[in-house]
Formats: sequence, C-alpha cells, structure tokens
Amino acid sequence: MASESLGSSVLLLAALVALVSAGSDAPRGVAVGFVFDPKAKCDPPCEHGGVCIRNNTCFCSRGYEGESCQYANCYPKCKNGGVCLRPGKCRCPSGFGGKYCHKVTCDGGCWNGGECIAVNGVAKCNCPSSWTGSKCQEATCPQGCRNGGVCVAPGICSCSEGWLGGACHTAVCTQPCLNGGKCISPNKCRCRPPFSGPHCKERKKLH
Repeated sequence: MASESLGSSVLLLAALVALVSAGSDAPRGVAVGFVFDPKAKCDPPCEHGGVCIRNNTCFCSRGYEGESCQYANCYPKCKNGGVCLRPGKCRCPSGFGGKYCHKVTCDGGCWNGGECIAVNGVAKCNCPSSWTGSKCQEATCPQGCRNGGVCVAPGICSCSEGWLGGACHTAVCTQPCLNGGKCISPNKCRCRPPFSGPHCKERKKLH
C-alpha cells in the first residue's frame, strides 16, 4: 500500500516538475522547492489542469490563475475593457479589435481621411476640418449654403434652381432687371423709383 502511495506521489511530482519547466504562471508565493502533499484536498477542485499541492492550495498550469485556477490569464492583459476567455484570447467590446483589444475599430470605417480613435472608451471617427458626421461622410461649407442649397463637397454648395454663388446667395432673373433694378429672388426684381413692373420697365407717370 505504501509503495502505491509513493508511486502516485512520484507521478504527481513529475507532473509538477513538467509544469514548472514549461514556464508555469503559478502564484509568486509558490516556489519550485515547495512541500507537496499527495493526500491534499482542494475544495473547490483545481481547474484547467491545476494540481492540488496542499489543502486548498492549487498549483496552476501556464495561462491560468486564481485560488482554484479558474481564471484565464492573457499576457499582455486585454485592453479597453476586453475579457480574457482563455490564455492569449480576449473577447473585445464593440469598437475594439486585435488580439488584445488594442486596436480601435469604427463600424463601417472612417471616410474622407478620418481617423478612428477612442474617446472615453468609445470608438469614434476624428474627421478632418472639411468633413463631419459619424463616418466623416458629410462635407462642411464654412460659408453656409443658403436658399435651399446643399453642401456637396468641402466649401462647395449645390444650389436650388434660381440661385447662384458660393453660398447660393445670388438670385437669378432670366430676364434682366432694367433701369437700376435688382434681382432679389428668382425672376423677381426690386425696382428703383419711378420704375415698376416685373422687370422694372414701366415708368410711373408723375401728375
């Protein structure tokens, strides 16, 4: 009976030596020359290939840690709120990727020279000054686009019919306003006295 107990002790000790030589991530308090008790019991039992070396003391295999070796260990540690699923494998939160969740990823990417960055733990596109929107997809026109115009490229407005100019601020009259009149909206003239009419042709008679 004593020879069987000795044999099992030798086997367990050989397994521990193999773990140590494989570069175990054992807790710092456990040294290579520790006392091994073949009758030791661990409750809860050691997980992930850990070995019970003394009562309620586990010697963890490489890549695991915790009192019962229940936690996977990722090195380097998972970043940006990632969770270590198994040794060297992180589960990353939305907006982050890479082996250790160290890369910021914006869903759909960033357009027009935008750069994906983390702002307070959230992935966002940092846009060049001439673009805006969640993906830097909307051009900006610093001058604004008036009268129903739409900004279609940096500083360029697409104007509604009847308007021209960089900010769609110049009205178009298909027939010119005569006698000093001014085109104030599409095909509408503001006349100077004493002229009137759609194109400022008529002169008011003075009595």
